[in-house]
Amino acid sequence: MAKLYFRYGAMNSGKSTALLQVAYNYEERGQHVLVIKPRVDVRGNDTVVSRLGVTRTVDVLLDSTDDVFEALEATGRMASTSAILVDEAQFLTPRQVDDFLRVAVMDGIPVLAYGIRTDFRTNAFPGARRLLEISHSLEELKTICRCGKKAVFNGRIVNGSFIFDGGQVAIDGVDSGYESLCARCYLRESGGKLGD
Repeated sequence: MAKLYFRYGAMNSGKSTALLQVAYNYEERGQHVLVIKPRVDVRGNDTVVSRLGVTRTVDVLLDSTDDVFEALEATGRMASTSAILVDEAQFLTPRQVDDFLRVAVMDGIPVLAYGIRTDFRTNAFPGARRLLEISHSLEELKTICRCGKKAVFNGRIVNGSFIFDGGQVAIDGVDSGYESLCARCYLRESGGKLGD
């Protein structure tokens, strides 16, 4: 049975790089993948962008109102697809996550979703929350904090300073910057504040 996988990590943990490597591995063996990302992620426009400099044009850009099944069928490639790879999966809606589970189980196509769990205030993104609830497999991709400990949080930086108020979505490198932080460094920067 095909499964829904959620591979998550803090910013700079190599999620997009891992997705691109998986796509390469499938294609090197003559198999086809569909690469998808939510349209709200304007960094790279219609490409998956790895911080290592590797890029790849996506097959599908999903709006929050898009029906997953219609978007996949519109590619005309479902019959030949061996896997579906989703970048920035935290931006999916819960309904879209449910649909990707249906694709994996009912259509027999593995869906590998890559994203972050929480925003800069430590609140779960709706898509990430749903992925954590229903994915068959959860895998944490690890990175380190400036102090050398394991980073688990994402601090938002605007004009050189950490901020802890604002909208949930601000795209890295476009609207703001981010730094991966361990819990101790996050609490130090936030003045002990967690969540809203």
